[in-house]
Amino acid sequence: MGGALSGCLFARHALLPQGWRRDVLLEWDAAGDLTAVADNAAAPSGAEVAEYVLPGMVNLHSHAFQRALGGMTEIAGDGPDSFWTWRELMYRFAHHITPQQMESIAAQLFAECLRHGYTAVCEFHYLQRDAAGALYARPAETAERVLAAARLSGIGVTMLPVLYSHAGFGAQPLKPEQARFRTGADDVLRIVEALAPQRGGQVEVGFAPHSLRAAEVAQIRAVAQALPADRPIHIHIAEQQGEVRQCLDYSGRRPVQYLYDQVDVDARWCLVHATHVQPDEVALMAASGAVAGLCPTTEANLGDGLFPLAEFIAAGGRFGVGSDSHVSQSPVEELRWLEYGQRLQRQQRNVAATPDERHVGDYLWQTALRGGAQAAGRKLGALAPGCRADLLVLDDAHVNLCGVAIADVLGSVLFCGNDNLVRDVLCGGQWQVRGGRHVAQDAIGGAYKRTLAQLRAL
Repeated sequence: MGGALSGCLFARHALLPQGWRRDVLLEWDAAGDLTAVADNAAAPSGAEVAEYVLPGMVNLHSHAFQRALGGMTEIAGDGPDSFWTWRELMYRFAHHITPQQMESIAAQLFAECLRHGYTAVCEFHYLQRDAAGALYARPAETAERVLAAARLSGIGVTMLPVLYSHAGFGAQPLKPEQARFRTGADDVLRIVEALAPQRGGQVEVGFAPHSLRAAEVAQIRAVAQALPADRPIHIHIAEQQGEVRQCLDYSGRRPVQYLYDQVDVDARWCLVHATHVQPDEVALMAASGAVAGLCPTTEANLGDGLFPLAEFIAAGGRFGVGSDSHVSQSPVEELRWLEYGQRLQRQQRNVAATPDERHVGDYLWQTALRGGAQAAGRKLGALAPGCRADLLVLDDAHVNLCGVAIADVLGSVLFCGNDNLVRDVLCGGQWQVRGGRHVAQDAIGGAYKRTLAQLRAL
């Protein structure tokens, strides 16, 4: 912080932590941090001027390689399809991906995420080994490739090497198709150590036990205790009813109950999905300060179910959104369907709101920002001094924003039409999207098309 001025932007309207403000001057330094945010300011001579500016959204859950699987699993099988049948198709696809292909897929994904308004991503990374199940000469090879893709695209990233040792509760041995995912506690710590030199402004490194069925509690504790206390920890939990039944059979407790009984869960944890939770588990999650990592488009695509959002909000819970399997790369779609799922289930409107914030769009954006920033373990999620200079300039010429009152801007962005209203994106103090196009879109897209051709020819 505190470096020489690198850039500035004057916003006629900007969404600050305290709400919409007029005539906001934003300044950032060469390190990519915001140094000053002042409202009721005057536009400096020659400064770039924007009508509407939002803080960039955090994508708190991503499996980058699954972007290349999009659209290929939408074929009905002989029996009922579910997460478990989808998973078998994903395993077969993952078997063939090389590190170089991983990099090109991730770069395409990250460029798309930036164009739609994500400026940071938490990568839940579990494709660690080669096709034969052996560690690469550099154990962090595939994680390093994803970080290289993040640098190329310009997105900020929290890398979460995954602990993945078992096929099910009770330390069931991994299946052959899971060999590329296998890691023990020592493996994860080696990968975290190898990635440590890359930590800095745009990169953080935490870890992720894949799930309670894939990692034993003793392993989770060992890695968590070996990491610095400020590193983020993410885990898949209670995503499907089958997982809940398996956990009950094994432990006599539901997954969230079992986790909280065994591990000290606090604000550095992100509980991804947590779809099937009961009132006592909702209360546990909210009281601990952990973030619920919600991925509505993937949860819908896989037929998982709906998180009890209204109850979690009432309990003071924290949440953010992620694109997970990347059937969508848009935070607008995640937030829209987070709300719409609740409306359909409860048969009422405007669920995601509180007495202090009745505008659903504003509540969803601001709350998901705070939860995403917490889950990322980085200084993100706000247009405020000390945070990363991550911001979105909206297309004020679009008809959906024509004559809209400032209080209705986010309502229009989230709930009016399917056009992408993000025009320009600044990430870590660098313009990565201009006029709706990523600055490296052609090169990134060309490499991705070549990778798709190779994979789909197999």
